[in-house]
Amino acid sequence: MRAVGTRVSLGPVRGRDRRPVRGRWRLFGRLVHAAGRGDAVSRHELLSVRGHSVAWMFPLLLLVGITATDITTGAFEIIAWTVLVPGAAAAICGVWTTAAYSVVAIVVYVLADTTWQHREETGLPGLILVGLGGLIAVLAAALRVGGEQRMLHMRDIADTTRRTVLRPLPVGFGGLDHAAVYLSADTEARVGGDFYDIQPGPHGTRVLVGDVQGKGLGAVEAAAALLSSFREAGYHEPDLATVAERLEIRMVRHRAHTAALGRSDGDRFATAVLVGFSEELPDAVDVVVFGHEPPLAVGPGGVRYLPAVGGLPLGMGDLVPGRPVPSVHRLALAADETLLLVTDGVTEARDPEGCFYQHAEDVSRALSADPRSTAPQRLVTLVRDGTLRHCRGRVADDTTVFAVRRRRGTTGG
Repeated sequence: MRAVGTRVSLGPVRGRDRRPVRGRWRLFGRLVHAAGRGDAVSRHELLSVRGHSVAWMFPLLLLVGITATDITTGAFEIIAWTVLVPGAAAAICGVWTTAAYSVVAIVVYVLADTTWQHREETGLPGLILVGLGGLIAVLAAALRVGGEQRMLHMRDIADTTRRTVLRPLPVGFGGLDHAAVYLSADTEARVGGDFYDIQPGPHGTRVLVGDVQGKGLGAVEAAAALLSSFREAGYHEPDLATVAERLEIRMVRHRAHTAALGRSDGDRFATAVLVGFSEELPDAVDVVVFGHEPPLAVGPGGVRYLPAVGGLPLGMGDLVPGRPVPSVHRLALAADETLLLVTDGVTEARDPEGCFYQHAEDVSRALSADPRSTAPQRLVTLVRDGTLRHCRGRVADDTTVFAVRRRRGTTGG
């Protein structure tokens, strides 16, 4: 664990340059990521130009190449290779396009057999082969498109679940400027155990960022349970310690429920950081740390870890006799400083040599180069790009980067 409450060095760091991803490198990264995922949306992105699909061009080029080779060479009978054209269309085009190429392949074969007549070997066997290949290609395209439609439907359901758990936050919500990036380790699930939210109320604005242990739907359920309690307690409770206690109780109740169902994930816990902004404290915040990475304060004067002593993760309070009330730390936070909170998808990201990503050092260098890097959106983009670059795009855990600061001209909730 790093020492907290100290400025992070702005000096040079050994190793590769970790400047933010820009321009052509960001575009290249998106293309590589899309190719690796291999789903329908990714293929559409790769086979589109300015929003228009060009997938139909590849079977056409194959057909032209086969026909031209057959006409210009006498080495062997290649016209029967037109059976490959509808097969190629079945892999990347729709059903009707594949059917059209199946018909075109038959027409081209018949023309080669009846008009060019430069092969004695062409005839009915080859025609049957091309026709049967086209029929199989149409059926394969129908199965593929049906599967993709089901997959897209499931993706819509996952996106709806994500918006329910991680609800969209309006600009300036609760008197705070904020930005967030969420990357799921499971690219198909698109939602995991990381969570964040802002809840304004009569007692100030509260912020919660955390990470449920484990992955899958069980982690999503636990995150949803914690967020629902936070949204109620964060609004109604005047004392931040009471909000923290309600979160601990909710996690214990959720564990008991899952254990009663006989599920193997009944021992989950969650790390989190709870922050309270108040109009009465324009230069400070109240912070409760549940076994989580302490937040960074990023400002024109540098980068520092807030000296908040971390307690036990949520759901593990019963390990301490009497279940003491979580400790609330009142910490100085200047009006021009931004809080940066991350989950272990950032802090535990490794490069091929096994070295951990040092996001505070990246932020320090960016800040020394451009003081405007304290803006929340710039910070989350910087850390996201640095994390993906460091681990070569292979995110091993759900990753959340969240930045928040008081709006200029306001003091909080």
